[in-house]
Amino acid sequence: MRAVLLLVALAMPAQADVLLAGRTLRAGTVIDPVDVVLVTDPAPPGAAVTAEDVVGLEARVTLYAGRPIPLASLGPPAVVERNQLVTLIFRRGGLDIRADGRALGRGAEGDAIRIMNLGSRSTVSGRVTGPGLVSVP
Repeated sequence: MRAVLLLVALAMPAQADVLLAGRTLRAGTVIDPVDVVLVTDPAPPGAAVTAEDVVGLEARVTLYAGRPIPLASLGPPAVVERNQLVTLIFRRGGLDIRADGRALGRGAEGDAIRIMNLGSRSTVSGRVTGPGLVSVP
């Protein structure tokens, strides 16, 4: 009898916690603790299992209420928004040149985005280094 119970216990899937969206979260929303619900259900592969995994991150796609939150759908929050005025920074050795630009996309720290140099009206690519700052190669 003990062997049968052991077999039944092994055949049943183990219950684990999974994090669900508490409400529909549009792409670009920074996730707060009130936006998520922890339930005891089997977690699909790649889904968040604790609030610490997602709080403070930004939804890259729409997350629907009552569905697991895939970690691949999250990223750091954007610090540069599309059409925002930014400072372009070019550094080479001891040379430091700064210019005004307009972001043509949005991005988090470390993301590559395109920027229009307002002085020359040319488009360059750069990497977001902080709020309103873009470093160009």
